[in-house]
Amino acid sequence: MTSTTARPRLSVGVQSRLRLFVIHALMASLFLTLFARLWYVQVLTGDTYRAQAANQSVRDVVVQPVRGLIVDDQGRPLVANRGSWVVSIDRTLFSRLGQVQQDQVLTRLSRVTKVPIKALRARTVLCGEPNAQPKSCWNGSPFQPVPVAEDVGEKVAVAILERSETFPSVLAAPQSVRTYPQPYAVNAAHLLGYLSHVTEGELSAAKSSEDRSLNAASQVGRAGLEKEYDADLRGMPGYRRVAVDSMGRVVGNDGTTPATPGNTLVTSIDARVQGVVERELAHAIAVARRTVDPVNGGRYKADSGAAVVLDARTGRVVAMASQPTYDPQVWVGGISSAQLRHLYSAKAGTPLLSRATQGQFAPGSTWKPLMTVAALNHGYTTNSRLNCSSDLLVGNRVFKNYESRAYGPITFAQALQISCDTFFYRVGLGYWQRYGSDPADVGAKDPLVSQAKEFGFGSTTGIDVPGESSGRIADRAWKKAYYQARRDYYCGIDRHPKPSTGSFLRRFAHEFCLEGDLYRAGDAVNFSIGQGDTVVTPLQLARAYAALANGGTLFEPRVAKAVVSPQGEVVRRIAPKVAGHLKSRRSVLRYIDQALTGTAKVGTTAWKFVGFPLDKVPVRSKTGTAEVYGKQTTSWVASYTKDYVVVMMISQGGTGSGTSGDAVRHIWERLYGVRGSSVDSSKAAIPGTSAPRGLPVFAQDGSILPPKPNTRGSR
Repeated sequence: MTSTTARPRLSVGVQSRLRLFVIHALMASLFLTLFARLWYVQVLTGDTYRAQAANQSVRDVVVQPVRGLIVDDQGRPLVANRGSWVVSIDRTLFSRLGQVQQDQVLTRLSRVTKVPIKALRARTVLCGEPNAQPKSCWNGSPFQPVPVAEDVGEKVAVAILERSETFPSVLAAPQSVRTYPQPYAVNAAHLLGYLSHVTEGELSAAKSSEDRSLNAASQVGRAGLEKEYDADLRGMPGYRRVAVDSMGRVVGNDGTTPATPGNTLVTSIDARVQGVVERELAHAIAVARRTVDPVNGGRYKADSGAAVVLDARTGRVVAMASQPTYDPQVWVGGISSAQLRHLYSAKAGTPLLSRATQGQFAPGSTWKPLMTVAALNHGYTTNSRLNCSSDLLVGNRVFKNYESRAYGPITFAQALQISCDTFFYRVGLGYWQRYGSDPADVGAKDPLVSQAKEFGFGSTTGIDVPGESSGRIADRAWKKAYYQARRDYYCGIDRHPKPSTGSFLRRFAHEFCLEGDLYRAGDAVNFSIGQGDTVVTPLQLARAYAALANGGTLFEPRVAKAVVSPQGEVVRRIAPKVAGHLKSRRSVLRYIDQALTGTAKVGTTAWKFVGFPLDKVPVRSKTGTAEVYGKQTTSWVASYTKDYVVVMMISQGGTGSGTSGDAVRHIWERLYGVRGSSVDSSKAAIPGTSAPRGLPVFAQDGSILPPKPNTRGSR
């Protein structure tokens, strides 16, 4: 038998008391830990956490600044601001609504604001969230109301405010939007530019550069002066600190940092002159469209035009007009797709394109005074005489005078006044034979080409209006580069012509493929009269004529004169900038000046200046009728005094003086106060008859007074 030793066993009561003790100990330790944590949070670090909690319950809401004015040289507002209404959705409150209620709110809102429901919903989605559309999503603060409809009518805004139960989470608030006072019925759309919403890329760039002037609701300049001087005009936003509850709802205002209005931009534009120039250009185009083209028997298309008035002494822009144009108000509150298509439509004449700075046209005979500068500085003299024959044989082609008339041997002055083509053909041909008869010599000397580049053609003028074109100098280097770029295309047509290919295109392709890189004598004679592939902008031509007027100084044209603070203090002046000086003898410029004075007396513009007091206001002028293959002729008139330059161009508009002559005369009459054959300076568009040197006076009461007029200068 085996015996077993029994272990002592605890009674049931002892076991229960032991378990209870362990539980009590655990509970006591938990409470001690909790109390210690509470003491740490509330006593030891309480101030820190209270500050963090307060900070988390306060959010910054942006207060948009009022954008600065754009005024003319007399202080007249060209671009101002007006009160409007913006409809916004509070995303936080909107997200608390059920799906059915959200759809109902958007349906009602779409009905009153005329904004599609899809667009409204897309705008309420934060950029970065799922289903966010890059061009529609909200890239601002999630605590800021999201604008979904701008520049709405007051009735719509009041209806939303009075029916808050019908439009939960929808707000309507006043805002400032652009308006165009249009003094003297001024349009100036291409000069002034327009605004649109800031892009995500622009916001990111501003954040990287610590630029606080941009926010998600900002409007940014997209063209014209609005774009060029956007940083000056936009101002600095303010901030309203709002308290929000745990649900994200705004429960109070915790202070406001006021917004700083944008600066005022003072320009050299004169509203009176601008209005006159716009009306005269539009009228000249309308008349041209009623005039029969003797070449084809139909009416002139006159599809576009431009006019420029410069201050000859400074290069400042006094007026600049382009046709067709558009109403700048179309951008306010957002532009529709149909409106945008119209602005870019070729059928509508591409109204968004400024013909003054972006349009490129053959200059025709307005080119001849510039070629005269080259000739008289490179071998010819004022006594030189060349034959103004009815035509000139160059190679195997006959080049004719525009009117096929012959005048015999004449001087440069006479050639300018009657606009003789064959005279200048001989100048161009002579230089080609002397310096560049090898058509493959790209680096051959050419005084005419060099002079054109010295006048600034072939490059932008540097005007403070973005997007200008550079024009084109069709010299040897350009022709070779163009040949290399287009050789495969034209040689393909030459080798494999399609049945639908026209005879002219076949012939051109064949000749181009054979010798399209060679600069022939025909190219040289075409260049001498502003024909061929050389194109210029009206602004470039006006700047060149300003250099003739002022003795040889080439300016970078300027529209802005100064930036002025909201308090009326000058932040900075924008001085004229000299781009260069002509390498010409002063006697040459004086000779051309005198020759062009005769154009209005006995030359091609004389029939348009009958009775005009040329002895008191000596207008120098040159006409141009540029021929373009497949189109009607381009009408040009370039003119100047010692005060101003006036250039007008009408594409497919007929002859220079015939189409533009009357309009240019009327502009001169308004500039100097001409009435019939007398001059009354008190009737001049600009007081003192010359552009003011000073700035408008910004009074303390907010009014803007005109500057003092200048004393009379020479003409």
